[in-house]
Amino acid sequence: MIESILITGANAGLGKETARQFALKQETKRVILFCRNRVRAAAAKKDLEEKTGKKIFEIVIGDVTDADSVRKAVGEISEPIDAVVLNAGGTIGKTAATPTPSGMNQLAATNILGNVVLVDELIKWDKLRKAVLAVSAEAVPGVKMLGVKRVSMSTSSVDEFVAVLDGSYFGKKFVALNAYSYVKYAETMWALSMARKYPQLKFVAVSPGNTKGTQAADSLPPPMRFMLNYVMMPIVFPLMGEMVHTLDVGAKRFVDAISDERYKSGVFYASKEGKLSGEMVDQSTFFPDLKDSSFQDNANAAIHRFTT
Repeated sequence: MIESILITGANAGLGKETARQFALKQETKRVILFCRNRVRAAAAKKDLEEKTGKKIFEIVIGDVTDADSVRKAVGEISEPIDAVVLNAGGTIGKTAATPTPSGMNQLAATNILGNVVLVDELIKWDKLRKAVLAVSAEAVPGVKMLGVKRVSMSTSSVDEFVAVLDGSYFGKKFVALNAYSYVKYAETMWALSMARKYPQLKFVAVSPGNTKGTQAADSLPPPMRFMLNYVMMPIVFPLMGEMVHTLDVGAKRFVDAISDERYKSGVFYASKEGKLSGEMVDQSTFFPDLKDSSFQDNANAAIHRFTT
């Protein structure tokens, strides 16, 4: 039973909808909206209170690209929480390859740095009781019919993961959409490593699937954004079968993965092979690298080179 939950990137899209769905569960007594912008967080809080009729929402301000900001934010959390949804992230856009003070590029920092530091600090100060959900992506195992190739690394060594996180892995041809798959792979493998390191906690990685109503396309170049929003989402994907769903369905994947005992710790759940919606399955059944504990630990070690 999850009575309290913290959600990063909770002021809009999947994060906000996940907050709404958890708030509607009878047992939920506390929902923390972990956001970077206080004005947007306050607007989300007000809207969520109106939609749910509940006054159980709190705001914690922190920037997931800044480890010190996250550490400070954790210090403001007085009572332990049951679960965390690491929703903050995205493809970022033009600034994706820009270095941050941590050494990670902007893309990796936004998707990984603060999320990992948040979990580390909550565990360090005994403020996390039950579960962590890392938001992954369908692009990690690939979607053949859309020409999205599965993530493929030469060795999955610590140094190779470090190269993904600082951007050097991609050389001069840094394409955010391609790099995003590899960054999410690193985050996913970190979560699976943590499941073995902390067996008393449930660590699960989940893709929300191909979800309408998110801000995922906002950082894309205008022609790609137009194609996705006005052609693929409303016309093409619905004709292909189990390739798109609504915001509430994407968020429900997160709620179910944390709350339902069918979803086990140490597993990456996403759509069936070749699909972007529908039933969630264990991705290691067709992407064996996900089961390699040494690869998992290498990703964990690589990420922690940037968190100190």
